[in-house]
Amino acid sequence: MKLKGITNPLQPLFHSKQFEVLEFLAPAVFKHSKRLQYAPITSAASSHTHSVPDPAGTKSRPKQRRPLSKQQRDYLDSALRVNQAGELAATLIYTAQTPPIVKSHPHLRPLMRHMYVQEAGHFSTFNELLARHRIRPTAMYPIWTAAATILGWSTALLGREAAMACTEAVETEIGSHYNGQIRVLLQYIREAEEKGEDVGDEIRDLIGTLKRIRDEELEHLDHAVEEDAREAKGWPLLNNIVRGGCRGAIWISERI
Repeated sequence: MKLKGITNPLQPLFHSKQFEVLEFLAPAVFKHSKRLQYAPITSAASSHTHSVPDPAGTKSRPKQRRPLSKQQRDYLDSALRVNQAGELAATLIYTAQTPPIVKSHPHLRPLMRHMYVQEAGHFSTFNELLARHRIRPTAMYPIWTAAATILGWSTALLGREAAMACTEAVETEIGSHYNGQIRVLLQYIREAEEKGEDVGDEIRDLIGTLKRIRDEELEHLDHAVEEDAREAKGWPLLNNIVRGGCRGAIWISERI
């Protein structure tokens, strides 16, 4: 698909080597397009036992390591696959939006660059996680690539407010999505602790990563509102369409 003014939707928006994030899609991810063996979410540090105080206070006993169940592993496969697809879409939306927006509103260049760079960093993070745990990306990759580019380009043509309304709608759904994943992982930890077991440090690290990325996404939402997202013509309709599209894409990517 070739859109006017966009010769390559995957070409990085900023040309310094520091920001050439979209040049790769983690070759290791596609090398393992079919999951041959799930690499459990563990780490070298977490393979050691953890000590908890003895009830009598005289000695310590090791906290038994609790492996993830198949259901939990499947959930994490699905969650990380969706996250990677969502962050790809975010980078493509900003790549498509930025040229027309910056042309008509030059003062927004630093903001658009800031949001793009953060999204590219999120995308890189999930590429690495998929490769490490041999999780296949969604089969909907080509469709989401085209859809995200069209969404970014079309909302930018509608003006600054519409572009920001798109960001607000997307980040509202993504923030809620990450919150749901964090709650599930915290529940894993609580269930293990109730049995005197430990899930490992890598689960805790993943929770920290999700919280950081969620907070950056919600920062983008705040920026969008500050830039008059809700002043866009037909804002309620646009907001509902984009949010509904996000929910649909999440549902499909979890399964395909």
